[in-house]
Order: sequence, then structure tokens, then C-alpha cells
Amino acid sequence: MSATQSEQILENKLVDQLQNLGYKKVIIPNEDALIANLKTQLEKHNNVSFSDDEFSRVLNILSKGSVFEKAKTLREMQHIVRDNGDNLYFEFLNTIHWCQNQYQVTHQVTIDGNYKNRYDVSLLVNGLPLVQIELKRRGLEMKEAFNQVNRYQRHSFGSNSALYQYVQIFIISNGVNTKYYANNRHQSFKQTFYWSNKENKRLTNILNGFTSEFLEPCHLSKMICKYIVLNETNKILMVLRPYQFYAVEAMIDKVKNSTHNGYIWHTTGSGKTLTSFKASQIIMQMPQVKKVVFVVDRKDLDYQTTKEFNSFSKGSIDGTDNTKALVDQFADDTKLIVTTIQKLNTAISKKRYLQKMQNMQDEPIVFIFDECHRSQFGDTHNRIKSFFNNHQMFGFTGTPIFADNAAKNDLGKRTTKDLFGVCLHKYVITDAIKDENVLKFAVEYVGKFRQKDSATEIDVEVEDIDRKELMESTKRIDKIVDYIIANHNRKTHSREFTAMLCVSSTDILVKYYDLFRKKKEEGKHNLKIATIFSYVANEEDADANGFIPEEVSVVEEAPVLYGLHQHKRDKLESYIGDYNQMFGSNFSTRDSQSFYNYYNDISKKVKDRKIDILLVVNMFLTGFDSPALNTLYVDKNLRYHGLIQAYSRTNRIINEQKSQGEIVVFRNLKKVTDEAITLFSNKEAIEDIIMKPYEDYIKKFNEAYINLLKITPTLKSVDNLISEEDELEFIKAFREVMRLKNTMGTFADFDWEDLAMNAQQFEDYKSKYLDLHDKVKTDHSREKVSILEDVDFELELIHRDEINVTYILKLLADLKNTKESEKQRKKKEVVDLIAGETNLRSKRELIEKFIEENLPRVIDTDEIPEEFEQFWSAEQQKAFNKLVEEENLDKEKTQKLIEDYLFAEREPLRDELLNLLKNEKPSVLQRKKIGDRLLKKIVGFVETFIDGMDN
Repeated sequence: MSATQSEQILENKLVDQLQNLGYKKVIIPNEDALIANLKTQLEKHNNVSFSDDEFSRVLNILSKGSVFEKAKTLREMQHIVRDNGDNLYFEFLNTIHWCQNQYQVTHQVTIDGNYKNRYDVSLLVNGLPLVQIELKRRGLEMKEAFNQVNRYQRHSFGSNSALYQYVQIFIISNGVNTKYYANNRHQSFKQTFYWSNKENKRLTNILNGFTSEFLEPCHLSKMICKYIVLNETNKILMVLRPYQFYAVEAMIDKVKNSTHNGYIWHTTGSGKTLTSFKASQIIMQMPQVKKVVFVVDRKDLDYQTTKEFNSFSKGSIDGTDNTKALVDQFADDTKLIVTTIQKLNTAISKKRYLQKMQNMQDEPIVFIFDECHRSQFGDTHNRIKSFFNNHQMFGFTGTPIFADNAAKNDLGKRTTKDLFGVCLHKYVITDAIKDENVLKFAVEYVGKFRQKDSATEIDVEVEDIDRKELMESTKRIDKIVDYIIANHNRKTHSREFTAMLCVSSTDILVKYYDLFRKKKEEGKHNLKIATIFSYVANEEDADANGFIPEEVSVVEEAPVLYGLHQHKRDKLESYIGDYNQMFGSNFSTRDSQSFYNYYNDISKKVKDRKIDILLVVNMFLTGFDSPALNTLYVDKNLRYHGLIQAYSRTNRIINEQKSQGEIVVFRNLKKVTDEAITLFSNKEAIEDIIMKPYEDYIKKFNEAYINLLKITPTLKSVDNLISEEDELEFIKAFREVMRLKNTMGTFADFDWEDLAMNAQQFEDYKSKYLDLHDKVKTDHSREKVSILEDVDFELELIHRDEINVTYILKLLADLKNTKESEKQRKKKEVVDLIAGETNLRSKRELIEKFIEENLPRVIDTDEIPEEFEQFWSAEQQKAFNKLVEEENLDKEKTQKLIEDYLFAEREPLRDELLNLLKNEKPSVLQRKKIGDRLLKKIVGFVETFIDGMDN
């Protein structure tokens, strides 16, 4: 049976199953048929009849805007003026009664765009293609289907009537694995999801479970109408994951059918903000609910949540800057309020607010608590319960409090169940790792563990309960700082990611910071170090009871800084001074607003990768979400939920290069780490959550290398691969080698000597791999789409340094300073290095030319930057003039098109390219050939002269 047949059989069976679910099969070979069917279906749905002129007005409405704006058009009531002058109101989709729409299935619709594209299976709702299913035969990677959909988006979804831009959900499947995702061109494969049942059991087979559950017409409509979020900030569509869907449905059911409370246990990093927003948005529209109050426990989270909620739905909430504003929102018709627990507490306990607040005491109010287990929660919880007579409470937590990890306060030991009742939905860390929604942790214990011979075995005490001064000695801390400096680049992939160092107290933090600063002044490192800390009553978590003490700096006002010992406050002022000097800012500790602004700025800088290591005591160890952070250095006692919360700062997904969260521990936390994992999942889960030892990866790497040699035993054999299928096998084999090298490279013990492949062989094969990538990505001349077009080369795994002008100039200066006898060897090194960097390959000839012709004339290495800039500008102008002369293009128009291309970050359209020609426009037969040639040349010009050339 041929490959295409097996794909065809899968498609036919799927269409049959969809018909059995109630979809009506319709034959739609092309766009004209799609438009004719749309007219019929909209007439049927709205119980009207459109004349041709009236329907052209409908098509005019449908043609306007981006994918994001079209998603809004889809959901809004529409209006046209009829031929006789009457107003006609109609809808494209019934979002209130979502089951009351018309459902059809069609397959092999052909749309002409840059290429002729034929789509596998389309689900039409009221005639509009709202779901697109792309199928691949078994054994093929899901990523290929994902990349194929991306190609359709570039080539044909926006062509002609652009009705395929109304797709809300894409589904990709190879039969046994099936994923879904929202129509958002900017997302990566990491944002594609498996569907599962309520117990988080995946339904991956498209014919056995997925279609009957997810594509059932009513369920699919509900997903489109209720569970797609239109993100206003990024102008993208987002769809909820299955566990988010089940949590919101469970909360809605509770509000509809009972007065009971409940909590949602969704692990840290699984997207609780989106879940809580969607729950709040739906519950506030229920007639039996007066208001929804979303409660956070820190001032910064108040600001952050307000911002995020408003990004999901513009203007959905006004932040409550102070308690008076909060009381006013309780009194007016505001449906959704976001506030801190402190302001809420003040509003119901201070006399001056009582009169206004008492009017709300008997109203039905739903409270939703973010991270519902914080230590100060007990008292306020009781106060809210006794003040509001008609309340219902829901809590979200990533790490619930059980009897085992409950800490005592004045109210005794209290668990999440005591406070909120039953758990409505559970999605634990093992579920999230299995679904690839968060990463595993690689935990390295560094210090005197007296284990095997290892690079992590250094002379650092890891536990000494009786002699606190030994753990806090400058000598010990100095060794740890040296270890971090030596290993930081490896841990963070040459600072592609950022890190935090958490320590036991502000006294210790001061010692660490001063040592880092001293060693920087001595030229021992150039890491960007920053810190933030403030007054907290009991700094040392001696019991390590799991609760990370709340540093009060960003909670309320005055105590923050004025509770700090003067010496520490002076130190903090001096550290903020270093920060100001580093970033040209003007923050200080003189008032809490300036300090709060510093807090927000430092948070943004970590997220933007502008700080290498952030030193903290407790701040940022909970509730801080930064995918760019991949490493946590730990020199403090952590336990239970505090440990999981802190470790979880590192395991957000961002790209292929970030393959795990890196935890480097300078204390003996092995036992408590295992206890925490056991508590929040189960004992067997330890190996699912913690990366395997280095030795396991040596074995895996060597197996992957042997597999590579079976396909291409020598470098020369890569050039001799006959078919695209053979090239694909090589790409997959070497990509697996790269992935394993990426994971292993962060281990302190990593050494090429341990592996069957040496570093030079890796670089040589990598160069061949990149040659293939260049061939696939730059060949625009083919009529037929290459099978390699949709393969993900995962080039982020190759990135080594920040490749820009500074990097190139550093290489050139190194070469200039090399002794004459070493020049040739060094020149080859530089040329090989350029060939191995994806960003520099297009610049290779020019840089070699500069090395041969210009570099020998430079006397002083300080002159290299200016000399190189002049050379580059002259070569760029020459290349531009050559391009416009060879192709007979209008100079000004070409310049503007290149500027627009850089600004819009999209390839120019064929008509835009042909518009550059000075002479007559080409015939229809020549348009594609000339357009593709111009595109290739302009993209090549930009890649060579502009990409990566900003400082």
C-alpha cells in the first residue's frame, strides 16, 4: 500500500465518522463552490434569502481585517442594508446557543495562492471553515503537519476571499497522535495540545476517542464560542487546554447547582491566570451572580493580573489602586473586580468603609483566590466568610496544603480542604510534564557529598546544623561564587537564559553580592548581577516548613524599607546604584513607590534576559513567571510546596534549546526534594520529574551517533544522499544527536572524551546539516513543494553566542592579535566558526574578503570597528545597486519595500515585488518565475547585510 493511499484511507474513515456524528458531507472542490455553499448555509441559519448584491455586501464584511479582527467579526451581530432599503440584522455564528448552528464536512478543497494548496478535511459551521484538519500518514512527525499548516497560512489562507482566515482551531494528526491549537501564526509547536478526558487521560487517536469527544458538534461549538480567548494585547487567538476547560466547567457547575466552595489544583506553570480569567468571565455573566472578585495576595500580582485580564478582554477590569477605589467598585455596577487580599481585608474591617460595604453583604458574590494557601490567609479568610452572607469561594493552587505540609498558626493547622472544601479538578506536575506543558528538572547537588568522582564534588559544606557560622562563612560562599562563575555559561547555554540565586537571609545575600561585585572589579567575570530584598520579620526559614516568608516590600506601604536595618538599607541603596549605572535608571529606596518601580523594572529585565543572575532571599520564588529563566542556584533550606514553587521558576517552556529546568543545590536537599515530589504527585513520579543521571545520556548519545553513522558513515556520504527521503533520514538522525548534546552540555561533568563522537566530528556534521537547511530554505524555484519544506531543523539548538556586530568584531580583533606563525590556523578557526553559525553563513564570503583585503591594512585593533563598518556599508551599497540594475528595479521603491519588509517581519507579496519593475509587467506565465527570483534575491540581501548586524 502506498503512503498516499494510507493517508487517503485515514481521511475517508474520518469523514465517515464525522458524518455519523451529525456533520453533513458536502463536495466543495474550489473557492467558488465554497462561496456558493456559504450563501446557502447563512440563508438557512438566519432564515433569510440574500440577493446577489446583498450577498456581495456580506462578503465585503467577511473580507475585512486580520485573522484576529475576523475572529471578532465571526462573533458579532451583523447588519446590511437590503436592496429595498430595509435594515437586515444577521449572525455568522450563534454563540449563545452554540449547538444551534449548521455543521458540514468537506475534504480536498483546493485554493490557489502563491502555490496551489489542497486542504485535507475542513469543518464548516454555517458555511464558514472554522476548523481545519491536516492529516499525515502514520510514522510521520506531527511537527511536519504543523509546519504544513504554517505554509498554508503563508501561501493561500489569505488568498482571494480569504475565508480560511476564519479558521478558529487547527487539528493535526498522524492517526495515532492528534493535537489541536488556535489560529495564531506566531505560535510554535510547543503551543499545540493533546485533548484528554477529565482524569487527564489523553485521547490521541483521531478515530478512537478524539473525534467522538472533541469534534462532536456541540462540544466543538462550545470550544469555539466559549473557550477561545481573543488576546487584545498580542492580537492573537488562544484556546484553552483540556484541564483548563474541565476546571472552568466544574466551577460553572458549582455556581449553577450549589452554594458549595471548591478548589482547583493545577500545577505551577500550567496557565492558571487564563483558567481563572475564563472562569471569572463566564461566571460574571450568570444571572444569579452579582459580582466576581478575583483576589491576589501581593500588590505586584494585582497589577500583573489586571494587565493580563485586560489583555484577554480589553477594559474588562479597572485596577483598584487603593481601598477607596475597591469600595467604589463594590458599590457601582462593576461585574469583575481584581484586588489584593490586604485591600479586601481593609474594606470590610475599617469603619469608614462599612456603610458602603454593608449594602453588599447579602448580594451573591463569587470570590476566586489565586494561590489560595499563603501563610497569612487564615484570619482574613474567616473575616470574609463572616462579613459576606451570600458568598461562594473558589481557590486556585499549584501546591495544596495537606495534613503533611500544613504549618500551624493561631488558628491551628489548616489544609486547603479545610478552607475550600473539595478539589474540583486536579492536574499535577507529572501530568504537565507528560503533556509537555512544563519541563523536567535537572538537579545537581554540589558540595561535600563524598560520592563518585564528579565536577560537582567541591569543598563546600552542604549541611552543618550545629555550626551556623560554617555555612555562612565567607570562605564557603567564595567557593560557591567561583563555582557559579565557572559553570554559569554552560548552565544557561552561553547566557541565552537567565538565573536566580536564592539564599537563606539578607545577611548572606549581602556577602554573595559583595563577592560577585569584587570579582567583577578584578576582571574574573562580566556577569550582570542584580538583587532585591526588603524587611521580613523572620528571615531564616529555620524550620523550612514549606512556606516561603512574604517579604512585605511590595505588599503594602511603609514597613517595607523602614523595617530594614540601616546598614542593610545602605547596602540595598548601593546595589540599586549599581543597577542604575548598568541600565541608566534612577531608582532608590527613598520611598516605597520608587522601590516598587524598581521591583517592576527588575522583573521586566529578567524576563527580557538583560540580567544574568538575580540574587534573592524570598522574592520572586513564588508567582514569578519568566520562560527565559532556566537556572536556580539554591543556598537555603526549602521544603514541600516552597521547594516545588521555587524549582518551578525554571521549568516554563520556551523553545527546543531549553530542554529542562536547571537546579544547582549547595545544600543537602535530596531527601526533601524527593519528599516534595512524592507529596505533590507520588513516589514513582520522581524519575518522571527529575532528569536521569549524566551516564544515561552518554549511552543515549552514543546510540544516536551509531544510528547517524548507519545513514551517513562519512561526511562525504552526506553529499552523496540521492533522494529527499534519504536527506530527511539524515536530518532526523543528526537532529537527535544535537538534542542530546544540548541536554548533556549543561551537566557539570560534560566532556567530549566520554562520547563516541568527538567535538570536531560534531562540528563537521553540523556544517553539512546547515548546508541542507540552506538548500531547502532558499530554493524558491521549485514548482512542487519539497518534503523537506515542513521539517523543523531546530536551529536554536545550534546557537552559541549572541551573533551580532560585536561578536564578529571580537573574532576579527582576536585574529589581528594572533602571532604571524599562528595566523593561518586562527584564520581557519574563524572561517569555520562563521560557517557553523546559522546567522553568519550568508555573510561568510564578505567577512573572508575583509580578512584578506582590509584586515592586514589595519594598524590598531581599536580601528577595526570603524574600518569594518565602512567596508560593510560600501559592500551593501554595491550589492543594492547590482540588484536594482540586474533586475531593472525602481531604486526608491525597492529601498522602501526592504524597509517595510524589515518592519512588518513578513515576506513581500508577489504583486508588491512585481510593482518594483521599471519596464512592463511580465505576462501571467512569467509572473511566478520572476516573483520568486526577486523574493529570493531580496531575502538574501536582507539576510546578508542587515540580519544580525545591529549592535
